Amino acid sequence: MAFTSDPSSATILPMRYKLIVCKVLQKESYFCAARSRNTVDIHLMPQGLHNEPDKLRTQLVEAVKSVRDIQDRPYDALLLGYGLCSNGIVGVSATIPVVAPRGHDCITLLLGSRKRYQDYFDSHRGVYWYSPGWIEDGKQPSQERFEETLREYTEKYGADNAAYLMEMQEGWMKEYSWATYVDWGLPGSEEYKQYTRRCAEYLKWNYDEVPGDPGLMQRMLDGQWDPEEFLIVDPGQSIAQDLTNPGIICCKDCQR
Repeated sequence: MAFTSDPSSATILPMRYKLIVCKVLQKESYFCAARSRNTVDIHLMPQGLHNEPDKLRTQLVEAVKSVRDIQDRPYDALLLGYGLCSNGIVGVSATIPVVAPRGHDCITLLLGSRKRYQDYFDSHRGVYWYSPGWIEDGKQPSQERFEETLREYTEKYGADNAAYLMEMQEGWMKEYSWATYVDWGLPGSEEYKQYTRRCAEYLKWNYDEVPGDPGLMQRMLDGQWDPEEFLIVDPGQSIAQDLTNPGIICCKDCQR
């Protein structure tokens, strides 16, 4: 938030932010935006771009070019609802400040901190995360996904080839042993939990659920940018990877 230009005035005006975020965090983003004193316009990006980091970067570069709202009012900053995401945010820069959370991917935002993410990962090797956005996308490992993919392959390639392709495609699942639902307590949570349990049973994985924490995303939208949690990229600078320190990302050429 910011004060008016008149120093004698006690009126506090909200800042104007544009949040560029993956659709997988749609519900969580609107939840936090509704609770923020600041004005936050949400620009949703297609889900799944983290699998194609070059494509993600290209679309982010286009998204940050727009620094004014639909009323032609300037934004005070651009907020990225992304972690490093396979280096998809590397190279992003804008003509106004860009703020990005320090994390490897969106799970950091769902759990509220990268330390909590790391602690859970260390104690639950082979975890696959479930959340409302991921479940609604329909791409999480599940019986429905398996049957749909098998049907598509059978129609295209025949039963024998389909069985072989499924064996190859699903081989990576052997590396996982946990289906963990992140619960923000949003509407529909019980149904999402039940779905995740069914997936765990079908996949013969362990089931777990952890409370989500909106704190990190809320602080980003509220403009509370602790440098331990967020990278602030000034105009003319760009985001760079820096896995040599816990901050994960840095400003190009300034290493801050």
